[in-house]
Amino acid sequence: MTATGWIDIHAHFSTPSTDEQRHAAWEAMHKLCFMAPHPHVWTPETALASMDRAGVAMQLLSNVPHTHAALRDANTYGATLVADHPSRFGLLAALPSDDPDAALAELDRAGGELSADGWAVSTTYAGVNLSSPSLEPVWAELDRRHATVFVHPDTTALPRLGLPTPLVEVAFDTARTVVAMMYSGVFRRHPDIRFVLAHCGGALPGLSGRIGLLGTEAWVPGAAGITSDEIRAQLGRLYLDTAASGTDANIAAALAMVPADHIVYGTDSGVPCSTEDTIAANIAALRDSTVLDGAQVDHIGSRAFDLLPSAAHRHCGGDPNTTSPAR
Repeated sequence: MTATGWIDIHAHFSTPSTDEQRHAAWEAMHKLCFMAPHPHVWTPETALASMDRAGVAMQLLSNVPHTHAALRDANTYGATLVADHPSRFGLLAALPSDDPDAALAELDRAGGELSADGWAVSTTYAGVNLSSPSLEPVWAELDRRHATVFVHPDTTALPRLGLPTPLVEVAFDTARTVVAMMYSGVFRRHPDIRFVLAHCGGALPGLSGRIGLLGTEAWVPGAAGITSDEIRAQLGRLYLDTAASGTDANIAAALAMVPADHIVYGTDSGVPCSTEDTIAANIAALRDSTVLDGAQVDHIGSRAFDLLPSAAHRHCGGDPNTTSPAR
């Protein structure tokens, strides 16, 4: 089974590197219980070939490096990839969310000269979580722009119990951060930001009922400022991608939290934890779903164009009725 023209909102890219740098990264992965069989290599040519084999029409690329300089360089390189392949690639420009002033400066640069389609953030960046009050100016500007913001879990967390962080920990990291953002009022104050959560929201959909049931109890800090109805409404406005999460177990939990039109196709391609085989198996799981019908699955495949009209504009040859959400 193939994606037959789907749009992938969750695709990673790497900046050019040497064999020595890739080997060092590979050795570091092994020390963190991630037993990749060989060093990871990403090139636009191999990405496009993989997309063609899977039937993916376009990928929205993201990369959130750990330093400001590397982050700016990655955004600049990502923009060149889009310029070289405007109908196949889009850019979700990374924001350094540990420093509001730096984030706002990069938002202006990437939204201007780089023509980013949307934005990518890590749940925690340089020790600062997305629920931090310091980020209020950044959320306010993104809300003003009606931005689409892709939220990826922090993959730098140390492994636990001998298991690699991408296997389990990332799912709970997403859930913890989103719940903290809810209690800090981010979603209430900024309803015009469209947040897209990686990996079908991780553990959040499965926990959403528990949060709704217990989240307003007096023993929960901040509970006095939110009702159960608000919890359900705020979580229900989020978007969830299908990266490594297209099985009925994932989708059924997702549909208990968000409507079907808030599920977006994603692959998590471009990193060692995803292969063409796992991506194909995830597509097959969506195609064989018993909780979604065929029309819903196809709509999931094209949903990213609703969130990122500038990418749709390029892919479709320039529809004058579309505008960029990044400006």
